[in-house]
Amino acid sequence: MMIATGAAGAVGVASLVWPFVSSMAPDAVTIAAGAPVDVDLGPIAEGAIVKVFWRGKLIFVRNRTKKEIEDAETVNLASLPDPQPDSARVKQGKANWLIVYGNCTHLGCVPLGHEGPYEGWFCPCHGSIYDTSGRVRGGPAPANLPVPPYTFVSDAKIRIGEETKTPAAKTEAT
Repeated sequence: MMIATGAAGAVGVASLVWPFVSSMAPDAVTIAAGAPVDVDLGPIAEGAIVKVFWRGKLIFVRNRTKKEIEDAETVNLASLPDPQPDSARVKQGKANWLIVYGNCTHLGCVPLGHEGPYEGWFCPCHGSIYDTSGRVRGGPAPANLPVPPYTFVSDAKIRIGEETKTPAAKTEAT
């Protein structure tokens, strides 16, 4: 009898506490309005592209290979429609991680990864071509795939939607 009473009491307390605890989590509207999203980089294999959503928008998280990085770094910037060095599109010391919005800058279609002559992205809708840095290389797209605000929380985790400035001393030490 005591066990049944204790169990019923525990269920009753849990049913009262649960709505309070769950009310402290951000609701779907808050998340859609821009609550940061954490992405665990550990399971993303070298060369892989993972799709995540932040603020209802598609984000590509790409773990670039050494060859992809070299190809992106050795491009003649004058040949690009929207010139931007690869180093401006990634975080210092983390060149293998490219984080970009996942919609073509022409009309918003979703480009296919590891496609096209530069093995970056190719938009099958209208033929826009992006390199391994997400820079437009051909087709009707007017601009590079934009880089969302993000920061490294640790070596194996990023937070999209929040960008923090690291003091110079810490940047050099990491």
